[in-house]
Formats: sequence, C-alpha cells, structure tokens
Amino acid sequence: MIRWIDAIRFTKNGNLTPPKKIVKPNAEWKQQLSEEAYFVTREKGTERAHSSDLCSLFEPGIYACTCCETQLFDANQKFESGTGWPSFTQPLEENTVGYVADHSHGMSRIEVICNVCDAHLGHVFPDGPEPSGMRYCVNALSLKKVKSTLEKAVFGGGCFWCTEAVLQRLQGVEKIVSGYSDGNIHNPTYREICSGLTGHAEVVEVTFNPKVIDYKTLLLVFMTTHDPTTLNRQGADVGTQYRSTVLYNSEAQKEIATELLNELKNSFDAPIVTEIKPLSVFYKAEAEHQNYYNNNSEAGYCSYIISPKIQKLKKLYTHLLK
Repeated sequence: MIRWIDAIRFTKNGNLTPPKKIVKPNAEWKQQLSEEAYFVTREKGTERAHSSDLCSLFEPGIYACTCCETQLFDANQKFESGTGWPSFTQPLEENTVGYVADHSHGMSRIEVICNVCDAHLGHVFPDGPEPSGMRYCVNALSLKKVKSTLEKAVFGGGCFWCTEAVLQRLQGVEKIVSGYSDGNIHNPTYREICSGLTGHAEVVEVTFNPKVIDYKTLLLVFMTTHDPTTLNRQGADVGTQYRSTVLYNSEAQKEIATELLNELKNSFDAPIVTEIKPLSVFYKAEAEHQNYYNNNSEAGYCSYIISPKIQKLKKLYTHLLK
C-alpha cells in the first residue's frame, strides 16, 4: 500500500521500475489523442472541475491510461471526494504510477504520472480516506474505463506461503499476492503479525479468470487443501494469524461461500471453523514473502510442509492444474 511518506520518497529517490516503457514523439501523441486529451496528458493541463461524469461513475471495472492503456486504477479504490475530479485511494499496481515534485503556480504538490508513458494524470494528496489516507486526484481525460474480465478472492488458510503455493498452480489463476487482513493496525509488518497481537490473518489475494475457474471451484480447492477444522492453527503453526478465513468482496461471494461450507460440513471429522467475513482492507506483505515456495523450494519448511500440500492438490485436482 502506498502511503504519503512513500510518495515523498519516490519524488526524491526516483520511482519504481515500470512494467515497460513507452516513448513516442509529440507529433505521434497529437495524432493519437484528442486535442483536450493531449493538452491534459502531454502538456500537464487540468480539465475543468465537474466536466466529466466519470466523477460519479462507480461501476466495477478498471481505469487505464488514455495514452498507452496501462491499467492504473481499480473502481474498488474509487471514492467521491467532492472535488470535481475522479479520486482514488490507491493505484492498481504500485509501479504503474509515478510521482514527480511539482512547484508550479506557486504551490508545492506531488504530480502523478503514468509510469509507463509519462502521461500527466493529476496530483496526489494526503487527505483521502483510511487506511491509506491518500487521494489520487486524476483528470478524467487521462483515463479510459475498460471492462475487467478478472475477479479477486481473498483467503486465509494458515501460513500464506502454503496457500499461495497451492492456488497459484490452478488454471485461471492469473496472480497471487500474499498479505495481511482483518486486523486492528494499519500497514502491519511480518514481525508484528507473528506476535499475534495485531489481529490480522495471513491471507492471499487471488486474481482469477472466472471463465476458466469460477469462485466456487477456487474456494473448493482452498477448503480441501488445508484443515478448516482447527481453530487458529494449521499443523505446528499456532496463533490467530493462522486462522481459516474467507474474506468476501461481494454479496455473491458471500452466498457462494456460505452454501459451499454448508455442503462440506459432513466431509470432515470435526466441525468447520472457517470464518466468512467481508473484506475490509488488504495489505501486501513484504517482497520476501511473495512467490515464496517457488523461490525457496529447497528450504526445510517448503520441503516438509508445503510440498505435501502440493502433492495432495495434484492427486485431487489434476484436471484443474496448469
């Protein structure tokens, strides 16, 4: 999660490495863009407040850069700021938005740009809603709404290294991010999580293609590749951070999860203790916890704990594997 201190740091030390870089001469941008879009994105202009209905549009979807079509913001992070410009609390990915010190017009601000093509987007301010406290104030002309074909699910099944390693092997799973959710402090660290005092659970955020694997199938694999009957533990990992939890982000996911857990209640030797709760906020874990099994498959924990889970996955769900 990007916080204000991060934005300041990026303006001083440079931005994160973008997924790619697109450079075109101004003449080509002029040919591609409308006159108004060129003025805003390539000449750092500002559109008139309340000039676009994008401010009041809150349908699900993704907002991409109008110049290069890099996906920048998710509608789930959009909020009504009352400023007259579309406002977001976070970018879709941390490295797709860049930060530049702006001292124009007698003010000191932080400009936000597309980190791929350097298009001017707007500015960011530290007066947004918690937990990030950020308000990305973006010109509507800098954005284009694109329909997202992907969905997200958040599960916690003990150590997130295990859950990540299992689910990332499924067809239709596009991306998995390990992190923390459902606790009582902002931006927790792994060390704080391990204390068991923050109230967070170790979870994974799964981005998946519902045309390849639907939410119910994904949830079924999750429920049957960890032990949902042990309260606040998975094997030797003990603590509330290792609880079994399903954090839904829509009423449809809630209904599917409730129905599936009811269907599975007689499939285990003990009662299911998996929580079903609304997703509040997801915090991405530190870099060393991402793609952990694939990067550390020879480590003891991976060999003795995670590998058997993957073998179970292969035995039960061969037809679903990549």
